Amino acid sequence: MPAEVLPQGAGYGVVVGIGLFFSAFMVCLTAIQARYTGVSPKNSEEFTSASRSVKPGLIASGIVSAWTWAATLLQSSAVGYRYGISGPWWYAAGATVQVLLFAQLAAKLKLNAPYAHTWLEIVGARWGTAAHLIFMFFGLATNLIVSSMLVLGGSATVTDLTGMSTIAACFLIPLGVAIYVVVGGMRSTLLCDYTHTTVLFAIILTFAFTVYATSGYIGSISHMHYLLSEASAVTPVAGNAQGSYLTLRSENGLIFGIINLIGNFATVFQDQAYWQRAIASRPATTVKAYLIGGIAWFAIPFAFSTTLGLAAVALSAVPAPLSPTQIPTASDFIPLLPPLSQADISEGLPASVAAATLLGQSGAAAILVLLFLAVTSATSAELIAVSSILTYDVYVRYINPQATEQQILRMSHAGVVIFALVMGLAGVIFYYIGVSMGWLYTFMGVILGSAVVPIALCITWSKASRAGCVGGAVIGFVAGIAAWLGVTAGCNAGVINVTTSGGNYEMLAGNLASIGVGGIVAVAASLIWPENYDFATTRAINLPASHQNAPHEAEDSDDEKKAQASSASSVSNEAAEIENELDPVGLKKAFRFAAWSSVIMTVIFMILIPLPLFGASTIYTVSGFTAWVVIGIGWTFCSAFAVVLYPLWESREALTMIGRGILKDIFANGSGKYVLPSTTKKEVSA
Repeated sequence: MPAEVLPQGAGYGVVVGIGLFFSAFMVCLTAIQARYTGVSPKNSEEFTSASRSVKPGLIASGIVSAWTWAATLLQSSAVGYRYGISGPWWYAAGATVQVLLFAQLAAKLKLNAPYAHTWLEIVGARWGTAAHLIFMFFGLATNLIVSSMLVLGGSATVTDLTGMSTIAACFLIPLGVAIYVVVGGMRSTLLCDYTHTTVLFAIILTFAFTVYATSGYIGSISHMHYLLSEASAVTPVAGNAQGSYLTLRSENGLIFGIINLIGNFATVFQDQAYWQRAIASRPATTVKAYLIGGIAWFAIPFAFSTTLGLAAVALSAVPAPLSPTQIPTASDFIPLLPPLSQADISEGLPASVAAATLLGQSGAAAILVLLFLAVTSATSAELIAVSSILTYDVYVRYINPQATEQQILRMSHAGVVIFALVMGLAGVIFYYIGVSMGWLYTFMGVILGSAVVPIALCITWSKASRAGCVGGAVIGFVAGIAAWLGVTAGCNAGVINVTTSGGNYEMLAGNLASIGVGGIVAVAASLIWPENYDFATTRAINLPASHQNAPHEAEDSDDEKKAQASSASSVSNEAAEIENELDPVGLKKAFRFAAWSSVIMTVIFMILIPLPLFGASTIYTVSGFTAWVVIGIGWTFCSAFAVVLYPLWESREALTMIGRGILKDIFANGSGKYVLPSTTKKEVSA
């Protein structure tokens, strides 16, 4: 691919222009919500958790958006380019099961800490300050690594396609997102994520039909099969059955799948962004939202990398167009797309070069917009997640326990801006030291995996031991680092650097040691020295009564009280329903459903489908490969229905209310504005 397919201005136009567009869109959306539904992010509870009343379709869409990183699109295509069809499967399956299994934690959250703002509040309430600080390290490290991957992947592709300054991209991407997160809060951010997800699915399907139906270079599934077979003969894949790109018998693909599985447990279970969506969801539908979101998300990396990751391989088997005076000979074969370097692959460039080669500037522009939407969606989730931790686990817990409503809200806004700057700075640091998105992706489980099991035990198991879980997290962390560095030195004659430490076996050792030692220590210590915890203190976190009559509310101004009353009254009818949904019997039933359904789907994704095909060393024929591609595209359509159309259906009453209000305002200005119910007015005045 020629460097800088698009002009530099296109990079700044997308990063700055689309960022400002969504900021303006968020301002309008927030104003519409406040005017026609009474919901306003001027209330801290609404800003951080959307009053815990969001329906499952929108939560599922938000999960898909938060889990669609730059790595989702770029790294999945990179492993497809490296390992063939096994790469897309192991990426998608290895990063789906965590969201499915998280449904169990979401159910337990509603049962054992229904009013918590962060998962760290639960740790602090159960195990005290020392444990709170130790696990805060793992939580913030998770957010920092995830955010760095977003910035690195996004800036690398923007620079490659447009020549835009990498440093500028590292800072402009998160700062642009910070503007609309500060304006809109959690609920409006979810709505903005919904629009991102809608466009994302549209572009992915466009690429799929271009590659498999209309492209002059590929144009059909059968021709893609032929080109992949040719590429397998010329550049066979080490560790694959017969060196083929068309088999799940891939040793390196399997190793990547294990690394992917372990590393992503850390980035889901320890990332406040996923807890934030569980907190924001209605109790009765939390499990449903996570199961829908997980299954819907699978289609994004699977279909995208099966399309563009494999297209990058196929294009290496297509001869470059000859000049009018050139006479072709068998020995003069020049591929349309020359092989990419390992550095290019690690930066996640196969997708962008394939798109630019197939569609020229329009393909490059589409991948640029697609990537920017994915990066900004996930970035918005990380910004509001870290803002919640800085607000409730640092500011309120340690600095100002008597903070007023407005002080909490100001800290929430400041937290978004602070972490946006930290994201940009971290991206620049990693860029200058030569750490790529692909390296970070496989490394994250090494330093984060040890806390996965302890955190899960904290929220779900009454007998979990404080000493065992804290010790497991720390000891597992040390074991993971030691195993990673030890295997790196052993496999590379004692040479340890960014290049040697990024190999599959080195990362596999560190990931396994971290999560394995951490889990074993936590479980063993809890069985030997069990606690008998009843979760009473976690259920008491932020009880509504402790807020409503707090003395410091008298300090708020009349305007602030009206804003809070309006926000509270807009969901007053839902409040009683939500309280009823916190019935322990129903939540325990939801947990059991989450447990068996998520475990069954995990077994299907990770064992029943891939391992028999791996053992059989099956190399797909045209018909088998056709079924593989058609299933991926069909799954993408079903996912789009689930997270694009379903949220519209479940929000039909709110949309009708807004539409009716707008029409009233058109014909009689002011008549469409939301009015507090008379009963609520009396309660407020009282």
